[in-house]
This record gives sequence, C-alpha cells and structure tokens, in this order.
Amino acid sequence: MQHQRQHQHLIGRLDAFHAAAAAAQRAMFRVIVQADRAEAWRDAGARDTAHWLAIRYGISEWKARRWIAAAHALESLPRLSDAFSRGGLGMDKVVELARFATPETEGGLIAWAGRVSSGCVRRRADREVGRQIDEVRDAQRTRALVWWYFDEGRRFGLEAELPASEGAIVARALERLAAKIPVMPGEEDQVYADARRADALVTMASGSLARDPDPDRASVVIHARLDASGLHQHEIDDGPSIHAETARRLLCNARIQTVIEDERGNPIRLGRLTREPPAWMLRQLRYRDRACTFPGCGARRFTHAHHVVWWERGGRTDLENLVLVCGFHHRLVHELGWGVRREADGVTRWFRPDGARYVAGPSPPAGRDADDVAA
Repeated sequence: MQHQRQHQHLIGRLDAFHAAAAAAQRAMFRVIVQADRAEAWRDAGARDTAHWLAIRYGISEWKARRWIAAAHALESLPRLSDAFSRGGLGMDKVVELARFATPETEGGLIAWAGRVSSGCVRRRADREVGRQIDEVRDAQRTRALVWWYFDEGRRFGLEAELPASEGAIVARALERLAAKIPVMPGEEDQVYADARRADALVTMASGSLARDPDPDRASVVIHARLDASGLHQHEIDDGPSIHAETARRLLCNARIQTVIEDERGNPIRLGRLTREPPAWMLRQLRYRDRACTFPGCGARRFTHAHHVVWWERGGRTDLENLVLVCGFHHRLVHELGWGVRREADGVTRWFRPDGARYVAGPSPPAGRDADDVAA
C-alpha cells in the first residue's frame, strides 16, 4: 500500500509537470507566430524562421518547419489549441493533427487522437495531406540526410528524411542487396535483419566509391601519427579516431596521406603562393573544423575554405588563416558585412556587421515575470 501511494505521488508530479510543459509549449507556439510574422530571423545569420529556430534552439530544420506550420494552424483551431494548453494532447500529436484538422473536424480528431499512438496520428496526417500538391512539394524541398559520430567516435549515426516515393526506392534497394550479401557467422536469424540492412548500405556506398575514377574522392583517407609515448593514433579523415586493427583493415582499400609538418606540428604553409588551398589542406581543414564554424550551424555539405584575412587584403593560404563555412554563411561574410576571427586557441568567433559578437543559442535566463511566459 505504501508503494502504491508513493507511485501515485510520483505520477501526480509527472502529470503536473506535463501540464505545465504543455502550457509553456503552447505559449511558445504563439510567440513563434509573432516572430515569424515580424521576421525576427533577419540579421541573425539565418535564411528564414525555421533556419533561425534550428540554430538558436538546436533542433532540426524539419522539426522547426513543423512547429511553425502547427503554430500558425492553431490560430484557427481553438479546441486543439485548448487541448494542447491543458496537456490533454502532447506536442507530437498536436503538430501532426494541425497538418489536416479543420474547425469542423478538430473536436472528433482530438477524441480519436487521445486513443491512438502518435505514430498512428502521423500516418493519418501523411495520408490526409498526401493528396495536396503543396505538401508534396514541401516534402521534396525539405529532403535531407545527415550523419554524425557519437559514443566517443565508436559509432556512426545516420538519419534521412525523403519523400515517400523516393524513400521506397531506397528501402527496396537495401532489402534486395541485404538478401544477396554474405551472412556474418551467428547472424543467420531474422532478428539480425536490421544489421543486414546496415551491411547493405555500407556495401552500396563502397561500390559507389570503387567506381569513382578520382582517387582523391574514391578512397578513405586515414591519418596515422606517432605520439610522444610511441603509440600510434589513427583517425579517419573528417571522422573519429579508430582502433589500430580497424585502421589495418581499412588500409587494404584506403589511401595513405603523407603530410610534412614543421617542428611545431603544423603542415607546411603555402603562404601567398596560391589562393586555392590544395586537396590535402582542405582535408586537414575539414578534419579540424568538422563543419561550418558559424555558431549552431553545423552544415557539413557545400562547405568552403574561407580566408579569415581575405586573400585580396594580404591573407595567406595557411590553416591558421582558413575556416570552414557553408555557402550561406560564406555569403554573409562577403556580401552582408559579417566578420569572422580565429583566435590563437583555435576558437572561431563571429561578429555582426555592427561589430557585436554573435553568440548562438537562447539568451541566458533572467528575472522574468510569470505573466510574460504565459502571455
């Protein structure tokens, strides 16, 4: 009986926090509408409201666009808005219902959504909007594939968002290839189907690289370094550190890069000999910076080597004078007057056109009136 009372107390606290969080999320959606209409993203290093929210709050652009669309839709869906504010429906279900609910249908949809999973609500939303050409075009425009390393570099994460028709092609290709590749010993059971699809993806990518005639693009580059203790450190170009045995396996097909360094460990500079950094220096730059150095951006595709001190102003083509930037933020520097500086400790700092330092993320918490949050 005591355990039961304790459980009820904990559940009650969770319910109270859930209701408070839902009310705050609904209030945030109202402010998102205001910020979108006021174009608060301008002069903040972003392309639009979704890009701004993604940078500022560390969410995906896909999620940011869903939030914005739902925030606007809730303005004309009073019942759904009320259910959201009270915590009757969680954010995931509300965002999906807002895609297709109308003032005439929202009451019945709220009751239905309360009985089913959020995945079920999303599937129905996909069916309901699938016939709308604007949604089809939006799905095409927002297609994306991102990857990242985690678990201290031991694992690789991959996430894709594709239009359903194109996703079906990818799924079919992986399933067919997974059925052909050799099965690893001990993994004959169907429970390893996901692992076999992962193997199929690697096989598909390896085959694509093998067909590329350019060795600079077709090979995995591994950096090997002997440290002061006599131990070898192995790192994949633009990737994590790897075990020596893994490096030996990859070196059967990888490209070995030799970099000549000075006594301080810096690659030999090019200085003013050339404006364009060579391929080896670009690899070093991508390894060092990983992604666009604009705070919160993290873009790894379509990145450029930008001279901190511009070439035409006497800047040198040295790693110390280069930073990695995506195409969008490169234009911010050259056409819109933003500044970038790389400190001696390797930290890259960005500055607005007025010289003020730009810092990503929400403002530090300050004394706020509760009425302001709930407004």
